[in-house]
Amino acid sequence: MSELAANTLYSKIADLLHTARQTVVHTVNQTMVYTYYEIGRMIVEDEQQGKERAAYGRQVLKELSKELTANFGKGFSVDNLQNMRQFYLSYSIYETTSRKFVLSWSHYLKLMRIENPDERNFYEIECAANNWSLKEFQPESEEDF
Repeated sequence: MSELAANTLYSKIADLLHTARQTVVHTVNQTMVYTYYEIGRMIVEDEQQGKERAAYGRQVLKELSKELTANFGKGFSVDNLQNMRQFYLSYSIYETTSRKFVLSWSHYLKLMRIENPDERNFYEIECAANNWSLKEFQPESEEDF
């Protein structure tokens, strides 16, 4: 095999591997965000009977956090479970469960701070369309963050 052919072969394989890795990262991220949405839904609908705030307070979330952390590792603090609940509440009004979440969990944490649903939707679309990193994502109401 000539050196040119070997370089071309290497380039094709390297491109394939880069694309595969990007696809895996995107798929894992999308699955994680959807899972967090579903956890939020379960907390709101099953545990709270659809009320915005649970009558049982933080104690149930503390127990849930402890059990989930013991069985699935970090990422299930009470604060993060509350974020998952808020994520569901923020996005369930206008969306269906078939929704495709395309941004990172960190993007959604920042987007949820935008109270106006139209403004939040605008920034979500812009982030996705322009592939904005979290650092590039600077909403007009940034002083609220």
